[in-house]
Amino acid sequence: MDTIEVVAIGRDLLITSMWLSAPAVLVSLVVGLVISLLQTVTSVQEQTLSFAPRIVAVGAIMLLTLPWMLQLTAEFTIRMMARMVQVTQ
Repeated sequence: MDTIEVVAIGRDLLITSMWLSAPAVLVSLVVGLVISLLQTVTSVQEQTLSFAPRIVAVGAIMLLTLPWMLQLTAEFTIRMMARMVQVTQ
């Protein structure tokens, strides 16, 4: 295994992890932005008001995207197993 293959595996790992975390991060960002705007408009500065809806939204999006995440993880695992077979030959 040379350096190019190691870099390709690392790149594949980083891209897969980015795709897996993207839904939760984006939903958290959007919900946090909306709550911050509402807090600014209503002058309510309660920290838990921002935290609780984020937790609920991220939990809901994780449940909704779970089949897709499992498929993506399975495909990544299959790719890595195929590379492992190539390296050992």
